[in-house]
Amino acid sequence: MFSVPGSAPVTITPAAERQIAKLMAGKNAYGLRIGLKKGGCAGMEYTMELAETPDSNEEVIEQGDARVMIAPMAQMFLFGTQIDYETGLIESGFKFRNPNVTDACGCGESVRFEPLEGARTTS
Repeated sequence: MFSVPGSAPVTITPAAERQIAKLMAGKNAYGLRIGLKKGGCAGMEYTMELAETPDSNEEVIEQGDARVMIAPMAQMFLFGTQIDYETGLIESGFKFRNPNVTDACGCGESVRFEPLEGARTTS
């Protein structure tokens, strides 16, 4: 994982910690797996799923009763991200405050990252 020794690669707010723990307990899951996939108008979408076991090479972050697993291909894009859970009158859900995002769509469902240095791009 891309990290600074002694610090977590992602942080979890107390509200997110409570919601993740509640979801885990309700499904008897090991933790919440987060990742990224191609899609949406900005190019990438966050993924979340409850998982029974961690996969090899996943980064596991534990905080209180919450456990988050970061899929290997998403680790470099999620470094420094804060995971929050917001409750509102119209909608409630997880929010990712990711310093690596360079653009996002208007609805906030998809994000874009700068191409990795040395990565091949196609036109």
